[in-house]
Amino acid sequence: MANRILLIEDDDSTADFIAKGLGEEGFVVDRAATGRDGLFHATDGGYDCIVLDRMLPGIDGMGVLGAIRAAGIATPVIILSALGSTEDRIAGLTGGSDDYLPKPFAFAELLARIRLLIRRGGAGAAAPATMLRCGDLEMDLLARRTRRGGRAIDLQPREFRLLEFLLRHTDQVVTRTMLLEGVWDYHFDPGTNVIDVHLSRLRKKVDEGFERPLLHTVRGAGYRLGLEP
Repeated sequence: MANRILLIEDDDSTADFIAKGLGEEGFVVDRAATGRDGLFHATDGGYDCIVLDRMLPGIDGMGVLGAIRAAGIATPVIILSALGSTEDRIAGLTGGSDDYLPKPFAFAELLARIRLLIRRGGAGAAAPATMLRCGDLEMDLLARRTRRGGRAIDLQPREFRLLEFLLRHTDQVVTRTMLLEGVWDYHFDPGTNVIDVHLSRLRKKVDEGFERPLLHTVRGAGYRLGLEP
């Protein structure tokens, strides 16, 4: 069965371009040109991914996103926007989007990101999970809260996204390449220690003060979140 995409974009030429390309790749695309219509479609049908313009007439993209998440809809959302500063991206990601792609963009990159979001687990599955757990660690995706053993863990936006990715791959070895693509949206190795720095900070927040660590380094392979046997 073909994956269903909801495209919420008010610029006709951009929407035509995206819809045509996705259709050629075998996706079924529904279109909406206003925030209100987009919200109606998002809450009415089960989509595998939503492509959302940030600047829309009526209800803007952030308003649509907030309403979608408040309704308990966990469909993966990728924001497209001419607002591409670091602050704009942070606002989009902390507001509940799964990815953020500034305009202008290459269609091949948009396609790759959509496929990655669908692989990570989309709304096509019944009752998509809004709570992720590993042992006594739990993450509430809707409330954006994380606890371990009943104790609240304060996470920065990137740390939240990193831990979410690890929780979605509990007991699996996650490679650096997987983290670069799934958390930082890099499709190349920037040659920095950004992953090590963030994992070190995350390990302190998740494991410090607990008898059994959850975050492990798998030498020569990557990282794993889970209890040791």
